[in-house]
Amino acid sequence: MVDKEIKKVLVLGSGALKIGQAGEFDYSGSQALKALKEEGIHSVLVNPNIATIQTSEGVADTVYFLPVTTYFVTEIIKKERPDGIFLAFGGQTALNCGAELYSNGTLEKYKVKVLGTSVTTIMETEDRDLFVKKLNQIEVKTPISRAVENIEDALKAAQEIGFPVMVRSAYALGGLGSGICKDEKEFVELAESSFAFSKQILVEESLKGWKEIEFEVIRDANDHCFTVTGMENFDPLGIHTGESIVLAPTCTLNKEQLDLLNDISVKCIRHLNIIGECNIQYAFNAETNDYRVIEVNARLSRSSALASKATGYPLAFVAAKIGLGFTLDQIGEMDTPNSAYVAPKLDYLICKIPRWDLVKFAGVSREIGSSMKSVGEIMSIGHSFEEVIQKGLRMIGQGMHGFVGNNGVHFDDLDRELANPTDLRIFAISEALNKGYSVERLNKLTQIDPWFLEKLKNIVDFSKRLEEYEALEDLPVEVLREAKRLGFSDFQIARFVLNPKGNMEKENLKVRALRKELGVLPAVKRINTIASEHPDLTNYLYMTYGCTGYDVNYYKNERSVVVLGSGAYRIGSSVEFDWCSVNAVQTARKLGYKSIMINYNPETVSTDYDVCDRLYFDELSFERVLDIIDLEHPGGVILSVGGQIPNNLAMKLHRQSVPILGTSPISIDRAENRNKFSAMLDQLGIDQPAWQELTSLDDVKTFVDQVGYPVLVRPSYVLSGAAMNVCHDEDELVNFLRMAANVSKEYPVVVSQFLLNTKEIEFDAVAQNGDIVEYAISEHVEFAGVHSGDATLVFPAQKIYFETARRIKKVCKKIAKELNISGPFNIQFLARNNEVKVIECNLRASRSFPFVSKVLKRNFIETATRIMLGAPYTKPDHSAFDIDWIGVKAPQFSFSRLHKADPVLGVDMASTGEVGCLGDDFSEALLNAMIATGIEIPKKSVMFSSGAMKSKVDLLEPSRLLQDKGYKIYASAGTSAFLNANGVNSEPVYWPDENPDAENNVMNLIAEHQFDLIVNIPKNLSKREITNGYRIRRAAIDHNIPLITNARLASAFIQAFCEMDIEDIQIKSWQEYK
Repeated sequence: MVDKEIKKVLVLGSGALKIGQAGEFDYSGSQALKALKEEGIHSVLVNPNIATIQTSEGVADTVYFLPVTTYFVTEIIKKERPDGIFLAFGGQTALNCGAELYSNGTLEKYKVKVLGTSVTTIMETEDRDLFVKKLNQIEVKTPISRAVENIEDALKAAQEIGFPVMVRSAYALGGLGSGICKDEKEFVELAESSFAFSKQILVEESLKGWKEIEFEVIRDANDHCFTVTGMENFDPLGIHTGESIVLAPTCTLNKEQLDLLNDISVKCIRHLNIIGECNIQYAFNAETNDYRVIEVNARLSRSSALASKATGYPLAFVAAKIGLGFTLDQIGEMDTPNSAYVAPKLDYLICKIPRWDLVKFAGVSREIGSSMKSVGEIMSIGHSFEEVIQKGLRMIGQGMHGFVGNNGVHFDDLDRELANPTDLRIFAISEALNKGYSVERLNKLTQIDPWFLEKLKNIVDFSKRLEEYEALEDLPVEVLREAKRLGFSDFQIARFVLNPKGNMEKENLKVRALRKELGVLPAVKRINTIASEHPDLTNYLYMTYGCTGYDVNYYKNERSVVVLGSGAYRIGSSVEFDWCSVNAVQTARKLGYKSIMINYNPETVSTDYDVCDRLYFDELSFERVLDIIDLEHPGGVILSVGGQIPNNLAMKLHRQSVPILGTSPISIDRAENRNKFSAMLDQLGIDQPAWQELTSLDDVKTFVDQVGYPVLVRPSYVLSGAAMNVCHDEDELVNFLRMAANVSKEYPVVVSQFLLNTKEIEFDAVAQNGDIVEYAISEHVEFAGVHSGDATLVFPAQKIYFETARRIKKVCKKIAKELNISGPFNIQFLARNNEVKVIECNLRASRSFPFVSKVLKRNFIETATRIMLGAPYTKPDHSAFDIDWIGVKAPQFSFSRLHKADPVLGVDMASTGEVGCLGDDFSEALLNAMIATGIEIPKKSVMFSSGAMKSKVDLLEPSRLLQDKGYKIYASAGTSAFLNANGVNSEPVYWPDENPDAENNVMNLIAEHQFDLIVNIPKNLSKREITNGYRIRRAAIDHNIPLITNARLASAFIQAFCEMDIEDIQIKSWQEYK
């Protein structure tokens, strides 16, 4: 029965993107809000993530950019008085917060009804003991497991079960604090760290090497229940699903095995009384048909976003409708392919591959296991396993051309690499097959099902067949067709047949020409979609060589525009570019253009088939984009809203005379190419930091003698993944250059002067034919030297001189004119005492576009799209830039996921996401943002170890404030002496390597949770300083204690919480700032 009482619903979002909880919740939340809108219910959304689509205009009725914590959500409930609340659409963050509000009686007190699955059911699936008891009632097998709450019981349990054992912490996200332990020593280490995140941990039998299978299950209040799709992990159990390559539908199970698991799924979900959507994970032993149910997630998860895109069945949308009381027969039209009442049938295969960015972190282990480390994922669609795996490996965007044909991947110890999986394991399998390993041997080493290994062997065997041909003309048409059916790209075919050098653009095009001449072209297939408003008009498309023909009609249409999306989420390019892409297609659609989106990231809103007229869920490669353009003949292509991937295609597409909208690719090239850009600045008389491109170590030293240390070094070719580094003295310089590949004529390095104590300022803007239309100037709290994606951004800028702002505008006008910019662009500046220098210029939307658009309440991307399409737009008047509130964008780090990584910030980006919060003044906005990224306001004590003299002085004022507020201050010896000499009482503590057993050794105090906040400013000089500092920083992360490593941010944060309490933060929605 549809609940008529419900007029207003509160939706909890998931906050900042982090490892284990990323863009999939922007997608599921947006779907839930869409369902509420359709029913005319007022929606209130709490989500501090300002870059998402769900926090945009026109999605939710009221938006709060406030932290998703019990305190803030309670205050919002008091103010808004919603009738119902959705807990399943914001990941673990929303679920934990909702469970707490239920337990402490808040929901009951304010009569807020939980829609969908009840909280008691959620608790039964989250609390291991309850879960196992519940499933024992219906005799369903679960792993043997003991829940324990202290280390003695944990050891006893481990001995009873017998090593190896698996450790997991209850109520945790993406396998945080879990792992497999071979012996007692490993076990004690892991268990201690897990207790820091959870009061209860589980010790279980290890089923490593079994298959891992997942089902997405849907059930309504009428008990109509079925599995929407089954998914199979390519990797055996022991690797978290988020880290694993996944295929749907299942590949290696027979009908009887599938029926068995299907029946168990439905039986479990009915018994648990889940209403809505959930996923159930199995360990399955195919030889004996033995199984264990590992877990049930009573919320939307990463795999449900994947399953929605894989099947065309929008699970989040359907779950939201079920939560409102609809039954499945009322969603979509009954007895049509558009009905949600039956499971979709798939005549294709999909493959999900994770993307890791482990090279961005110092000291992190590259092995993958039961704790999640990947930052994004892709999905490829095709008709054979070979096709989807090769397509998928190209989509991850880590420089690979498929399963074979990759240069520069080599393993010293192949067997070790195969037995202990890392993020590169799939390429180790490729090398092993190339060296003649048999499928049996590989199966022994990797425990991957022989079915998959046989298919991978087909690819390697076929690449050897291609190598037999000397020239493209010799390729028989059936060989070419078979190569494409097995997922080979034109690039791979060119590499195997011609084996050319260089960037291969010419050879690539030769293969393309041959293909077109022989009529070897991809088919375009349409995926049927469920519960869409106009099922006949939704075009959810993919390309494949597994069959022929087109499922949609093609005709030339001047009023059509193609938007290139941003691909896999990664560090440095995530949901903010999805926001840009979606706004671009929606604006084009509003203007009556036929909008066409190309993207392959299953977590996103841009790949939702309702967003545009045609969605190509396919590669953003030069080859595939041309395939689509050949068919669509669009009026134009937009490259400037999808981050770096589309930008890198600009010149290639331009040379094929593809109509590119906005700034000309020749200008893009002038801004991207360091030499051309620098020459242009000199010619315009614009200042930049001194730099040179050098080819030998002696030249580097000569240049450094002129400008002095520190210098920023960027090698043009990198072996070890260290992209750039600041060097403070000659030792550092020599060491870094040795590590980064020797400097030579072929591999020059760019060395530039690095300015200390300098502000960094961002200029985001939109221009038309070289004239700036709207702009935003924001500043970093931290001084230069922290990557702009990791810095805390303040908009409008608070602490820059008027003169500086004037100069910045002047410089930007010159650059926009010179490059004749039309569309979005971003320029980064350094400023000190009114001098401004340009560091870089991107002729595309930047990461801060959604942030400044929402703070200013002017959609920069809409303006940019209108300009690129030549449509009218409203020009802001000057008062539009004068606003009375402040936005702060703060980075979200995921160091707790990355064992052993040093949580220190540098010139390479390390944050995985961000939040953006508002306030009437800087302190309020900053506190909101810091709390939203998980840093709590200290209750009683703070620990300082402040490195160089400059940071000690910076922290003197803040420590006085702390003392006046009654905080206890601990500090390392040097800092403590300095503070005491300047009238601030502080208690000295020992460094980790001094008196390790003393009570006041910093490591022991951290282990006892004596500090509520640790401020550790790295000094960067002696070896001992580095290891001691590292141990303190890492211990803070492992014990879940807030850590700040930047003096300017620390003093801003301390000032903020000393002058206002959490109760002083207003509960004010985005709509109320006007």
